[in-house]
Amino acid sequence: MGTDGSSSSTMPVLVGAKRAMRTVAEHHRSVVGFLLGFFAVLLLYTTVFSQFGSRTAIGNYKKQGSVGNADTGKKVEEGQIQRDVQNNQTEAKLGTTAEDGGQRVNEASDRMEEEELIRQEIDQDASKNDPSTEPGAPRKPICDLSDPRFDICEISGDARTIGANRTHLEYINNVTVKSLNNASQAALAPSCTSRHAVPAVVFAMNGLTSNPWHDFSDVLIPLFITTRGYDGEVQFLVSDLQPWFVDKYRLILSNLSRYEIVDFNRDAGVVRCYPHVTVGLRSHRDLGIDPVRAPGNYTLQDFRLYVREVYSLPAPGIDIPYKDDATRNNTALKQRERKKPRVMLINRGRTRKFVNFPEIVAAVRDAGFEVIPMEPRRDLGIEEFSRVVDSCDVLMGAHGAGLTNFFFLRTNAVMLQVVPWGHMEQSAMRFYGRPATEMRLRDVEYSVVAKESTLYEKYGKDHPTVSDPDSIHRQGWQLGMRYYWIEQDIRLNVTRFAPTLQQVLRMVKE
Repeated sequence: MGTDGSSSSTMPVLVGAKRAMRTVAEHHRSVVGFLLGFFAVLLLYTTVFSQFGSRTAIGNYKKQGSVGNADTGKKVEEGQIQRDVQNNQTEAKLGTTAEDGGQRVNEASDRMEEEELIRQEIDQDASKNDPSTEPGAPRKPICDLSDPRFDICEISGDARTIGANRTHLEYINNVTVKSLNNASQAALAPSCTSRHAVPAVVFAMNGLTSNPWHDFSDVLIPLFITTRGYDGEVQFLVSDLQPWFVDKYRLILSNLSRYEIVDFNRDAGVVRCYPHVTVGLRSHRDLGIDPVRAPGNYTLQDFRLYVREVYSLPAPGIDIPYKDDATRNNTALKQRERKKPRVMLINRGRTRKFVNFPEIVAAVRDAGFEVIPMEPRRDLGIEEFSRVVDSCDVLMGAHGAGLTNFFFLRTNAVMLQVVPWGHMEQSAMRFYGRPATEMRLRDVEYSVVAKESTLYEKYGKDHPTVSDPDSIHRQGWQLGMRYYWIEQDIRLNVTRFAPTLQQVLRMVKE
């Protein structure tokens, strides 16, 4: 009886509890549904603005050092660029109710349709002048700061460059890139004073140029990688323009661009409008090209052949001069009168020079070569000099910038590199040996011993510079640079060197 009474009195309580739980659950589902709908609105709104926000860009130049030159590493402060981009991104200010969110979705939808039409028009115009643009391809980020060798910004659509007077800050030329997020903001951009139908590339000619190795590694090869695909239909805007550089390499520069070079530092107040602007130059490694990353899968061999074509040197397939002469002069008399293999022997002017240069010239002649002694000068005309290098079968010199002339050698010619004392073999291979083999030249290296270095005479055999080069290198590259790159000259032991000359002679005659 007690049990039945307890059960009957508990049932209404349980039923009431279940009804309350259902009510709470329904309310909970309503709240969750509302929140999900609200966050869906937020997501849609944010997506719309992130996809269509940045359409118009202005490249505003401010002088701060080197743009696009790989030698100095990062040329633009990442934090400043990121702040500039963040400051110009659209901030979505959202309501707090579902009705307000729905209204904003409708407004965003209308804006999306309008800006989509603008985007299509801009992309179509840009694709006509940008060989890297493919229909339907996703748009690239405005700036790529991920590579340790360079920073680069690609600006498509309505791209405007504004020249400015120079403001002295050391080492870096800074180009500020600003994005205008929509058509209404674009109206605030400065009016064009000149319009151009071709793209533009902004880069610098300062840094370590005037050294041939740096001329090619830091400027000419990156410029080839970045602009060769335009086939001359591009204009160069150059900060820190060096007239001597333009004059020295005028054939390469005028081939890469058919248009007048603009001195950006003297372009104050001029607003130039382009369909596409690239700020900076792409660079893969020291004096090298990575075909996987290069447009058209260009290689360093392609660059060498390109340079030879620019300077009107013999086409690919023509053998080295010694063998080419032998092929054309095929009578017995001509064979006896045929010239010996020719060596261009380069002597450096200040550091790592051959102190017994006349003795080395005589030794090379005695080995069976014709010798062209050469001490390169900055004012040496490349057009004429390139033809002299092309006429040689061998280019010989101490590790240094003079060997950069191997770009003018023919396929299968020999580069003979004399490696100074101080465990410099790795640098010799990195800066010259590897590029030579990539260009289908034959690399031969002769490493001097301690007694062939003037460091031996200056410091004695027991000084760490002579007896333990590794201990010098462990103290930092500055000390190694001081001793082995700057203070050292070479007194070549011609007797020890003779077998290397015979090896090269056999290679040329093979």
